[in-house]
Amino acid sequence: MGQRILIIGGVAAGPKAACRARRLLPDAEITIVDQDSLISYGGCGIPYFVSGDVNDEKELRSTSFHMVRDERFFRDAKGVEVKTRTRALAIDRKAKEVEVEDLEKGEKYRMPYDKLVLATGSQPFILPIPGVDLDGVFAISSLHKAIAIKERLARGEVEKVVIIGGGAIGLEMAEAFTDLWGVQTTVVEFMPQVLPFILDKTIAGMVAQHMRENGVTIHTGEGAKAIEGKDGRVSKVVTDKREIEADMVIMATGVRPRSQLAQEAGLLVSPRGGIVVNQRMQTSDPDIYAAGDCVETYNLVTGNKAYAPLGSVANRQGRVVADNLAGIPSTFEGVVGSFIMKAFEICVGATGASLEVATREGFDAVDAFCVQADRAHFFPTQALMFLQMVVDRPTRRVLGLQGFAKMGDGLMARINAAAGMIANRATVSDFSNLELAYAPPFSNAVDILNAVANVADNVVSGRLRPVSMEEFLAWMENPSSRPDWRLLDLRHPKEAAALKEKFPEIWIDIPYDQVRSRYRELPADKFLVLNCNSGTRSYEVQRFLDSVGITNTGVLQGSFNVVRRLGVSWWPAQ
Repeated sequence: MGQRILIIGGVAAGPKAACRARRLLPDAEITIVDQDSLISYGGCGIPYFVSGDVNDEKELRSTSFHMVRDERFFRDAKGVEVKTRTRALAIDRKAKEVEVEDLEKGEKYRMPYDKLVLATGSQPFILPIPGVDLDGVFAISSLHKAIAIKERLARGEVEKVVIIGGGAIGLEMAEAFTDLWGVQTTVVEFMPQVLPFILDKTIAGMVAQHMRENGVTIHTGEGAKAIEGKDGRVSKVVTDKREIEADMVIMATGVRPRSQLAQEAGLLVSPRGGIVVNQRMQTSDPDIYAAGDCVETYNLVTGNKAYAPLGSVANRQGRVVADNLAGIPSTFEGVVGSFIMKAFEICVGATGASLEVATREGFDAVDAFCVQADRAHFFPTQALMFLQMVVDRPTRRVLGLQGFAKMGDGLMARINAAAGMIANRATVSDFSNLELAYAPPFSNAVDILNAVANVADNVVSGRLRPVSMEEFLAWMENPSSRPDWRLLDLRHPKEAAALKEKFPEIWIDIPYDQVRSRYRELPADKFLVLNCNSGTRSYEVQRFLDSVGITNTGVLQGSFNVVRRLGVSWWPAQ
């Protein structure tokens, strides 16, 4: 008989390690134990089960050929023994045994191992506020919770939902409640923006506005202080600014590694709670491996330790574990941090570091913004795509990319390409010269990924002097805060007319193709914010004005195509 491999945890990393190990080690004795009755399901698909995009919870537990991944499937199809409703209580490293409890029978016994794999996953972070134990308060911690949520919705028991947390899960759940069920949904986010630390403020603002346009109420910069109830059932959420009625509350405030078992066994655990592993996914005990949401990993951009609780990462790590169990040297180098999500008719994605995170980590970081059609501008299905690239100025190394686009695969293709390049420390020039497949139904001859790198090249080289969207909006809200500026609108006079009429004291309109003949009309003593729809014409005009000695100018990053998607109060009604 081969080695005894015991795996604790049966959702993502555990089953992946087990099935790969079985293919590599036909004579091994491989067992998975999990305290739940449902295993090997796509947890990231839970919001889509609630929304109705996935009709039956079994679809989240099924293979692509429609077999449910249960105990029988793993035993008969994969040759792996699975014990559900079995909780691991303690690890005896000296005896190489794990004490477990059969939760149905209440019996405890010990299971021996030669190699142990910890895939214990994560647990939801529950805010330490009053009322979290009320009926109707849910954390998206398991498929059971998702089923319970959907059952209440189907029975018509829920008219108002409050989601605490504006991260990816919170926004995905908000869409699910609003789109299918027509439930009045409010998102409360403590940070000043949705998707904090993933996106920068401008693209996050575009996402929030799109959610609002689809009926979701979003309050940012607002913390939940308490959840109140009536007769034991939730009735409202109290924040530091208001009270919000609720029939259901979703706690979407993130997750933490489930590492108590490892810590109690004396394994090295980081201050943030992640099990410490090397690149072979070994813990501080060489006979114990760990993978998935319970481990700490390495950020390939910042060089710091990181936490990446994603099913995609867990599966990759599970494969590395299996390889090493079979004596195949294999390593997991780390993550750049890639993300994508759907939000009604748009999608938003990111990889690497945001400008905020890069700056906080000590980089001399700058950003470049590009707005361009996602395919040839003459192709009938083209739509605008927005990309923001983050670059380390002195080294020209690309640190991150984030984007906003019409729902489809186009944005994901650019994010995925960037993720691989960022992991290999690619520079702006590498992105500018990246070869990408081209045909008008799919992209421009100069793809937007090349184009945003070209913009970044101009920024880090000092040829393009930008004005951030945040600065510009602050000036617009209070023009007197910087009295020495004017806006030069380079669009057609009909496009500029409404805003020129509304702000005659700051608005100057000279069409793009007339600037070379009319530049002497521009005020010499004012800082000019150059604006068009995307920024391309503004950059050309900035270069021309430089050549005639008018250098006190700035190009608004993203221009009016971004402004109109932020829901600012002064933008003309469409």
